[in-house]
Amino acid sequence: MTAVVLGAGIAGLFSARVLAEAFDRVLIIERDRLDGAVPRRGVPQARHVHGLMDRGRQIMEELFPGLTAELAAAGAPTTDVLRGSRWYIAGLRVHPTDTGLTALLASRPMLEDAILTRVLAMPGVQLWQRRTAAGLLGGRAITGVRLADGEEVPADLVVDATGRGSRAADWLAALGYQRPVEERIDVDLGYTSRMFRRKPDHLDGDLAAVVSTTPGFHGGSAITLEGDRWHVTLSGMLGDHPPTDPVEFERFAATLPVPDLHEIVRTAEPLDDPVPHRFRGSLRRRYDRIAAAPRGFLVLGDAMSSFNPLYAQGMTVAAQQALALRSCLPDPVPAQFYQRAAVPIDIAWQMSTQADLRFPGVQGPRSLRSRILSPYTSRMPLAAHHDAEVAHAFMRASNLTAPPSSLLAPAIVLRVLRASSQERSAR
Repeated sequence: MTAVVLGAGIAGLFSARVLAEAFDRVLIIERDRLDGAVPRRGVPQARHVHGLMDRGRQIMEELFPGLTAELAAAGAPTTDVLRGSRWYIAGLRVHPTDTGLTALLASRPMLEDAILTRVLAMPGVQLWQRRTAAGLLGGRAITGVRLADGEEVPADLVVDATGRGSRAADWLAALGYQRPVEERIDVDLGYTSRMFRRKPDHLDGDLAAVVSTTPGFHGGSAITLEGDRWHVTLSGMLGDHPPTDPVEFERFAATLPVPDLHEIVRTAEPLDDPVPHRFRGSLRRRYDRIAAAPRGFLVLGDAMSSFNPLYAQGMTVAAQQALALRSCLPDPVPAQFYQRAAVPIDIAWQMSTQADLRFPGVQGPRSLRSRILSPYTSRMPLAAHHDAEVAHAFMRASNLTAPPSSLLAPAIVLRVLRASSQERSAR
């Protein structure tokens, strides 16, 4: 039994890991050359700040026991997400309380390389580099993949984890299958990143600062990485993008609602030049709604759902989809997999798109539920700023370790409304 995984990114590697439990051979086909823990062309956001939510880290530990400690020993800092890490929403710092949630501050290349090493150590797993898939083999069922050089690779299962640029819809259409409907929420996000040398006194010793980005308000993140470096990403929405000129980059940092990131940019030694990236919007391909998907072929990761990176959900949702795939083995039925994978996607999609759709400049359908909840969610930052229990609940939901409905628990609602009432009284 052979499984072929297209793409050696996070989604592809998690998929290969679970497939190795049920298939004699797992072949990973990757178009890039993998040269260790360095950014590569196929992961354009690798040069920008990444966040692995704690639910994603927990799944990583389940599949690769001890990997958090291994990365920490190799220099990746860890901390509680609200102790040693500052979170600002609407210019207010979320209350610095113990959450029991771990922030693993490894760069995307370091994390990906460590997972790849673990995956390739498993029996039956192989990696083909600098090879590109060009189509699918088969008809009523998919029986393999055709490469760009004309080679045909037979397989009992093909998994497309090639990212947002996936051509799976075209491949399926060429075989007579239905294309998935696409849902989009455009935010026209732009961000620019730069590395700096870290000193122990920066941020009074804290390891990270995250400032929320909304239309009209610039934001960004500063994350301590392996090698005593700051990874600083500045961001803006709806076309209000940070510049790449070093002087203008610093001026943009000064416009954030809190001074933390500007202080780093202003005082720390730069290690490279600013690098830009543009993200048009969240994209979801509804493979879960295809009437008759062929057996032997599955799509997951960003190829199925690509989220606004401001919410740092992508790697964690990919890990959750890998668990959905695991639950369908050894002979995954597409409809069953897509329905199970849709559960974590629905949660992350709802959280991120509803947060974006609170702003008039973001185009997209606004449900009655989101319109009703919008005033409540807009009060959440103030309550999380003052109240440790609200802060704890908010970060658990944000890290996908608790459902969004936990923020509607009566005790949390009461605390949020009380904070709002006290603010109005203070005025």
